[in-house]
Amino acid sequence: MNPRTERLTVDEAWQRFQATKDGVARDWLVVHYASLVKFVAGRLSAGLPKRVETNDLVSAGVVGLVQAIDRYTPTAGVKFESYAVPRIRGAILDSLRSLDWVPRSVRARSRQVEVAITDLQNEFGRPATDAEIAERLKISAEELHEWLSDVASSAIGPLDHVAMDSHAMPDSSDFQRATNPDAAMESGELRRTMHEAIRKLPERERTTLLLYYEENLTFAQIGEVLDVTESRVSQIHAKAVLQMRGYLAAADFR
Repeated sequence: MNPRTERLTVDEAWQRFQATKDGVARDWLVVHYASLVKFVAGRLSAGLPKRVETNDLVSAGVVGLVQAIDRYTPTAGVKFESYAVPRIRGAILDSLRSLDWVPRSVRARSRQVEVAITDLQNEFGRPATDAEIAERLKISAEELHEWLSDVASSAIGPLDHVAMDSHAMPDSSDFQRATNPDAAMESGELRRTMHEAIRKLPERERTTLLLYYEENLTFAQIGEVLDVTESRVSQIHAKAVLQMRGYLAAADFR
């Protein structure tokens, strides 16, 4: 029977699939939750080169959705959407990494900026300003913003190693390792580290992350809130990501 035409409720589909691993129920659930894949793929595609087709991201995301359906336990107390999104994102990230399309020069710049941010944070005991980062890198502030734009446009999702989910941001979200979401989900220490790292961010960077991941605003919408351009929000986001990576690396959550 066609999963698009069989009349089931969500609860009925889950009960049927959990009891029998019925293929029709599984397909019904895939169709029902397909919007999650489109949502994640759409957000990840925002800063990617045009040669990366959104449909390819969707195809990879469906693999993650199917894996999430196969492994999910409704009685575990976690909403399926919260469980599925990091697995969908992880499948898409794995697909993108296999392409290895990011130029070496951009990878090198990303690493240089991250090291400078981390070193300055350790030296000053506070987040470094753009001027301080630029001085450490021996470039101008304008060049730093260009580097951050390059990093933002080439990033495979906002955080390759620690992807956002919905369990550790204040009240309702979390960073998870896309490569091992199950382990990260169970890690109270990681959640505490994320809380601490988020609190240490400057207000503008913290606000950008919360609006993007918690409120699901676009960079353009965040720009309206912060009264800056969309491209500037992209740079702020990239800097915040590198700051978060530095905090996590220092705490051995790399």
